[in-house]
Amino acid sequence: MSTNYKLFTLFLMCFVSIQAQEVLTREQAVSLALENNYGVKIAKNAVAIAENNTDILNTGFLPTVTGGADATYNLDNAEAEFSDGSTTSLNGAESSRYSANVNLNYTLFDGLGRRYNYKRLKEQYQLSELQARETIENTILQLFTVYFNVAQLSDNLNALEETLSNTKDRLVRAEYQFEYGQNTKLEVLNAEVDINSDSINIINTKQDLKIAKRDLKLVLGESFTTDFNVETEVEFTLQFQKDSLFEKAKSRNVVLLQTEKNIAISELDIDSGKSAYLPTIGLVGSYGWNKSNNNAASFVAVSTNTGLSGGLNLSWNLFDGGATITRVKNAKITLETQKLEKENMLLSIERDFNNAWENYLNKLEIYNIQEKNIQTAQNNFDRTQEKFNIGQVNSIEFRQAQLNLLNAELSRNQAKFSAKLSELEVLQISGELLNVQF
Repeated sequence: MSTNYKLFTLFLMCFVSIQAQEVLTREQAVSLALENNYGVKIAKNAVAIAENNTDILNTGFLPTVTGGADATYNLDNAEAEFSDGSTTSLNGAESSRYSANVNLNYTLFDGLGRRYNYKRLKEQYQLSELQARETIENTILQLFTVYFNVAQLSDNLNALEETLSNTKDRLVRAEYQFEYGQNTKLEVLNAEVDINSDSINIINTKQDLKIAKRDLKLVLGESFTTDFNVETEVEFTLQFQKDSLFEKAKSRNVVLLQTEKNIAISELDIDSGKSAYLPTIGLVGSYGWNKSNNNAASFVAVSTNTGLSGGLNLSWNLFDGGATITRVKNAKITLETQKLEKENMLLSIERDFNNAWENYLNKLEIYNIQEKNIQTAQNNFDRTQEKFNIGQVNSIEFRQAQLNLLNAELSRNQAKFSAKLSELEVLQISGELLNVQF
């Protein structure tokens, strides 16, 4: 094999390795999810439909125009007696009639029902936007739940591989010492058992990592098809004070905003229902063309008419059996229900915010403690390793220090990403989730 071919093969392997390790940043993940997640796409379609419904073409403010035409052919046997006493008899007398018309109907006044309906459609459109925002917020939280799971498993895998590497070094050392009679076969066997245990942990973690990446791809809409790593470093960006965040929660929480929008819709439903108490005034107009071909028994053989007609009509439902009264009463009760739901929602938001805030502070404190614990466990492992290398501690003590460091790293990883998710939950309740840099 030529030297150039070897160099090319080595370059190709390095290139493939770099491609396989492409890093999916948090910003990229959010962008892909908002573009390709099916739940977000469905929510955006609902907004588009609500926007179409607010167009003037759907408000009833425009007139309706209809056109019609018909043709009639008759073949009759007729007997006719004229005023001068003469008579005639026709067999198979033919006659025909043709007509065409264009009709216009326009409601001038309907008790302001159209006006309230148009306002309701506007409110419904804004409600659909809030519902879409809620879907996006939930999708982002779902995204980061699986994203941080991938990140935590990636950090865990690195820690496990480091532990396995140390255990393999220990096995090599034990084998040399056994060959030169410095220890028993038991040290070698213990190292081999620990290697097997570490290898099994790595195999399980790799499998969990593959599953977590598939879950992440699902949230991304399967748009990210290559293998990837994720960012494992996090920053805690919550800079607001508790009181400031709580005030935002009472004014920007997406569920609360939806409740307020439903109140506005219920108020318009009452006004719309009351519009049925008033009369409806309409304008009608038509343009028509008519032609008749009469049989011989008629005085006029052919007649053709064209012309315009127009007029006003008024209808007033003086009593509809009480249906309108009942509808208005129910609309008022619905409005009262919506207001009660808002009051209850405010209490729930206060509870959820306080729980989320305290949960965030507790998990952040645990993370800081775990960071300090890592330093202690690392110092303990380094000193134990030094003593192990000069024979002052046995393999059991060395393994315990190794496991203590590993457990500290795994606990730190869990605390880090758990605290970050808690921070995002606080931001969601406060209505600020979409206003932060990921």
